[in-house]
Amino acid sequence: MTEALVILLAGIALAWPLGLYLARLMRGTPMRIDPLFQWIEKPLYRLLGVDPGHAMSWRGYAIAFLASNLVLALPTLAVFMTQAWLPLNPDQVPNLRWDTALHTLVSFLTNTNQQHYSGQAQLSYLSQMTAITGLQVITPMMGLALAVATLRALFARAPDPATGASAAPAPVTVGNYYADVVRLCLRFLLPLCLVWTLLLAWQGVPSTLAAGPQATPIDASAGMATQKIPLGPVAAMVAAKQLGANGGGWYGPNSSFPLENPTPLSNALELVGIVLVPMAVVFMIGAFTGRRRFGALVFGCMLGMSLLSTFGTVWLEGHGASAASPLLMEGKEVRFGADGTALWATLTTQVQNGSVNGMQDSMSPLAGMASLVNMLVGAIWGGIGCGLQQFLVYLMLAVFLAGLMTGRTPELFGRKLETPQVRLLALLVLLQPITLLGMTALTLAIPGLAGISNPGFHGITQVFYEFTSAYANNGSGFEGLADNTVWWNLSCALVLALGRFPVLIVPLAIAAQLAGKRQAPQGAGSLQIETPTFALTLVCVIVVLTVLQFMPALVLGPVADHLGLALQGA
Repeated sequence: MTEALVILLAGIALAWPLGLYLARLMRGTPMRIDPLFQWIEKPLYRLLGVDPGHAMSWRGYAIAFLASNLVLALPTLAVFMTQAWLPLNPDQVPNLRWDTALHTLVSFLTNTNQQHYSGQAQLSYLSQMTAITGLQVITPMMGLALAVATLRALFARAPDPATGASAAPAPVTVGNYYADVVRLCLRFLLPLCLVWTLLLAWQGVPSTLAAGPQATPIDASAGMATQKIPLGPVAAMVAAKQLGANGGGWYGPNSSFPLENPTPLSNALELVGIVLVPMAVVFMIGAFTGRRRFGALVFGCMLGMSLLSTFGTVWLEGHGASAASPLLMEGKEVRFGADGTALWATLTTQVQNGSVNGMQDSMSPLAGMASLVNMLVGAIWGGIGCGLQQFLVYLMLAVFLAGLMTGRTPELFGRKLETPQVRLLALLVLLQPITLLGMTALTLAIPGLAGISNPGFHGITQVFYEFTSAYANNGSGFEGLADNTVWWNLSCALVLALGRFPVLIVPLAIAAQLAGKRQAPQGAGSLQIETPTFALTLVCVIVVLTVLQFMPALVLGPVADHLGLALQGA
């Protein structure tokens, strides 16, 4: 429990100044560092053929986002399918199979990093450095750019009460997509990654372009005369995977592998890296929008849910009914123990990071359910950008429901939530259960598709977890699942896309619609959302939505699995 408090406090302490810097960066406030970066940015803008000062409508912003994804997709897929013939492949790694290449492309393009391959054995250094690490830097900043654009629309200036004229631009503009992404990558994430890379390399994480050495196993009974130790520029990728809420590891076992996470300090650095940027985005809100009480509302709700999830998971895994079992440490690193593994598991699913330092499949059923709930909520810190977007969806739903309960027209910051906005909210609310429950049922109904290692209740959890992780842009998995098949690669690619693009674009569309409405002055009769009462209402809405939609799946999976183990031990 002490480790959990230290990590959360360290994350908050570092995220607060970082969030203030992020707010200044996205407001375009002049800073002393401008000349340092402009000499890089200006040639990039000329290469892209864009004017960074040109403000876009929400449609233009969304189209630019989708187009940039397409442009990144084509060369990335080409690298995966031709890596055997390209340079920087000292281990002679073959090309990826077409379905694995497609799934890997969609996975990293959606900032999910769900891996149906083992990185050190199936990807060349070039693939890891360009296609993988490159997307790990760019795609989270794409998501953050969409969230910033949504805030710009949501807090567009109100009409001037003296003239009745709108002080907001008409039509509503939300900034320049290309300028936002370039500034976020160059001035925010890349410098952070550089610092974290140096710290991790200092702790012994490999950072080399040389081929891995050959070693002679100590145990002759292993049946191997020599063993190749895979190396590579690992530190840079690990920094990007943690700071960008990515999660995809250089090695198949991810951060449970000693080379990717060699020391207690590297473990702490990677844990802080998981929560740092999502927390910084929350701290950005108040300074960026000028409504610090609103920023406090978001932070308070997320922190409360985070504390409940963190301490609940650690207790369920290391101190609950299953703690006395001699199998407790199966699938866990003895260096970190049950508490350290549970702490990582809960933070990585709260943030939609997806990296692991132990096997989620080996955790107790109820601790695994806590990870599932974190991903289903999607707004306990959440992924970079998409977590804030999901929180805004819950916020609007809570405003709508509070309006119904009080008999008033629901208003958010003086603008009415009406039928078009509620329909879009309903689309997002229904898309998640239809996708997850439908794909889980289909996979389990057709013999031979699931590839589960446990035909009982745990097998249901394995399948449901895989699709939930894909939809939540998380990427972690129950690794007893045989997931590198055509079915799993194609089905998860579809779920990955459904869980990424609507969640980012639909809230932007709703915010732009609200920005186009006349803002009514707030008075005594207006719904006050920046209060503890509304915060409690909002958290209750999140809990009720998750419980109502997914309780049957949770009961059939982890709850039944827990009861079965309890009866066996009785």
